[in-house]
Amino acid sequence: MIHLTDGQSFRALLLYHIIISLLLLQSSAGPYKMAGPSQPIVAKLGDDIILPCHLEPEVSAVSMTLEWWRPDLNPKFVHVWRDGKDELADQNPSYKGRTSLFIEELKNGNVSLKLSKVELSDNGTYRCYIPTLSKESFITLTVGI
Repeated sequence: MIHLTDGQSFRALLLYHIIISLLLLQSSAGPYKMAGPSQPIVAKLGDDIILPCHLEPEVSAVSMTLEWWRPDLNPKFVHVWRDGKDELADQNPSYKGRTSLFIEELKNGNVSLKLSKVELSDNGTYRCYIPTLSKESFITLTVGI
């Protein structure tokens, strides 16, 4: 048996509670994942489509940075959400005025992208990415005539 003074007992108990609290916090935060479709999204030229992407478990993404991009583009960004608003200064010009998020759904972890008036050049693989969580999902869009 270890004998501690009152000061040592208090510090040991405090340290114990801190460690337990951190472990509980970590387990309750849980490992997030990004969920997207397992199959390609198929669209016809001119369609408005949704590229689905969700955080699981549901957590608000309102205050997070969200990046939608295509690795084969320059600039690569299709749509960026940062600091609670759209940040489209670095958006690829071919997507100007054609992308939007479901802002009311961000609080539910829905980070899906709406793409309007699909063009043949939209065909490709899209990355839905939240840098602060280091989570991503890849969605393939196949455009037909």
